[in-house]
Amino acid sequence: MTVKMTADDLQGFLAETFPQVQGDFVIAALAAQSITVQMPVADRHLRPGGTVSGPAMFALADVTAYLIILANIGPKALAVTTNCSIDFMRKPAAGQMLICEARLLKLGRALAVVDALIYSAGQAAPVARASLTYAIPPG
Repeated sequence: MTVKMTADDLQGFLAETFPQVQGDFVIAALAAQSITVQMPVADRHLRPGGTVSGPAMFALADVTAYLIILANIGPKALAVTTNCSIDFMRKPAAGQMLICEARLLKLGRALAVVDALIYSAGQAAPVARASLTYAIPPG
């Protein structure tokens, strides 16, 4: 299976459709069934205690899932998250890049399922794991 959108296509689509997050997410690698997205950690991503907040990690997992799905179905802005389960397993290091590696597990006509692991740069073990389901718009 070949992708319908390249990494450059996806970055452009994200910048055009969601300008509020421009620069927050960088595609590091893309294949037909997998993607790696990086998120530079800024002060706005931190919570008390000097760690990355859960909402920031959720955003990374969600955007990464969205991008691997769009890579396979094309630029359909109305693909939406219908379910997400996320496990926060370790404290990510403040000031480090977060890296999300996601795999497209199922791509159907109406639903897509993605598994994502989030790493803190310099740590071998994942800091979070997410399972996401997306609804794909008809047509």
